[in-house]
Amino acid sequence: MFKNSLFAEMIALNLPTFEYILKKESGKMFILDILRKKYLVLTPEEWVRQHFIHFLIKVHHYPRSLIKVEGGLTFNRLQKRSDIVIFNREGQPWMVVECKAPDVKLRQDTIEQAAVYNHTLKARYIVITNGMTHYYCEVNWEEGTTLLLTELPVFG
Repeated sequence: MFKNSLFAEMIALNLPTFEYILKKESGKMFILDILRKKYLVLTPEEWVRQHFIHFLIKVHHYPRSLIKVEGGLTFNRLQKRSDIVIFNREGQPWMVVECKAPDVKLRQDTIEQAAVYNHTLKARYIVITNGMTHYYCEVNWEEGTTLLLTELPVFG
């Protein structure tokens, strides 16, 4: 097991660092997911996802118990997978987070992908991040509008 390995530090993100735990097995690097309590293959997208999870929990005090990672959902009879969903205290989807690798430019199609997931979930907030750039949006379902926010919404 490796802590703070050189491999992981090569991709510096625009998110706070955290005490991640890595291990190397069969020539592949894995990172410990604190929510799922298991090691996952360390891809650039997973690196962003784990940073954002820690950002939500440690910096913004989002309740760990209300965060679901890589949950399945159905849209137009197609199985989709959301990166991160945060639920409110009533158990309803409150925020959808779509994570991309740091080298992926956040474009209109990325926003549309998150919107497709959110069409099923009907969360109030959508976040899109590649670890370098973060977009925070608030959806008003009654008016059919989406507002770009300047910062991450406070939970609660």
